[in-house]
Amino acid sequence: MTPHPSSAAPQDEISSLESRLGEARAAIGRVIFGQDQVIDQSLITLLAGGHALLIGLPGLAKTRLVHTLGIVLGLDDKRVQFTPDLMPADILGSEVLEESAGGGRAFRFIKGPVFCQLLMADEINRAGPRTQSALLQAMQEHHVSVAGSRQDLPRPFHVLATQNPLEQEGTYPLPEAQLDRFLMQIDVGYPDFDAERRMLIDTTGALAAEPVRVMGADDLLAAQALVRRIPVGDAVVDAILTLVRQGRPESTSLDLVRRAVAWGPGPRAAQALMLATRARALLQGRLSPSVDDIRALAAPVLRHRMALGFAARADGITLAQVIEALEGTL
Repeated sequence: MTPHPSSAAPQDEISSLESRLGEARAAIGRVIFGQDQVIDQSLITLLAGGHALLIGLPGLAKTRLVHTLGIVLGLDDKRVQFTPDLMPADILGSEVLEESAGGGRAFRFIKGPVFCQLLMADEINRAGPRTQSALLQAMQEHHVSVAGSRQDLPRPFHVLATQNPLEQEGTYPLPEAQLDRFLMQIDVGYPDFDAERRMLIDTTGALAAEPVRVMGADDLLAAQALVRRIPVGDAVVDAILTLVRQGRPESTSLDLVRRAVAWGPGPRAAQALMLATRARALLQGRLSPSVDDIRALAAPVLRHRMALGFAARADGITLAQVIEALEGTL
């Protein structure tokens, strides 16, 4: 196994946490129907200590998913609806001048909605670049600076941002360097027939299912620490590096990548895969990740870290086809 500075995670810790996570998954599944893969990938993102970009059409329960995650995991969650007139201070907070009863004046910092443990940035691409950058800096640094004063964010701190893939008029697409800050891009699709039928009956009746708390913030922090102690075999490390490096036109042996890809995944993609595969193993109660975990998570980790050239798009080549070819190298 690959050496790690921390001691390996014992089986009893993994088994105990896997049981709690199983309860959390079940609790979320009673409220969010037909999105098992989305739920798993969201939990993996949180276990890995990262942020996620949820891409899906309106009405697919993205907002409800984030709120449900907050309740089930015992996190303080907030929601910000991004609009073109939203300013950085509307998210981070600002200083106000107050006058005391004795006539003295002093500035007091009023915290913005970013001071929570789970923030939903709804339609993040509708806000201007300044506001996007303020949030994404908070995501990366885990603190904000207002009037020269540093304000630390709560722990844990996670952002689940949403985008509508169709309605792009009047939006400000996130730059590639900012997209790279998200551990995963989770695509949210339509539920199947049976799940949509259950949802239709449950949500239009007199009593709808409500989420219940299963874990707490301290439990999530302990799980995130445990994820980093899970050992990773050399074969898995090599597979991660192979997948990422094969996705770069400069170092690939795949003709499709050389022809189609304008720019490939950077080192942060390998880091994201390393943590995400460990988190998936923990979610399933396994002692260490496998190459199958890499295949399962390659698409959500890579799809927002790669771009196709104009000629490839004109020829109808998709990123899904490129990622499938990359998975074939493992």
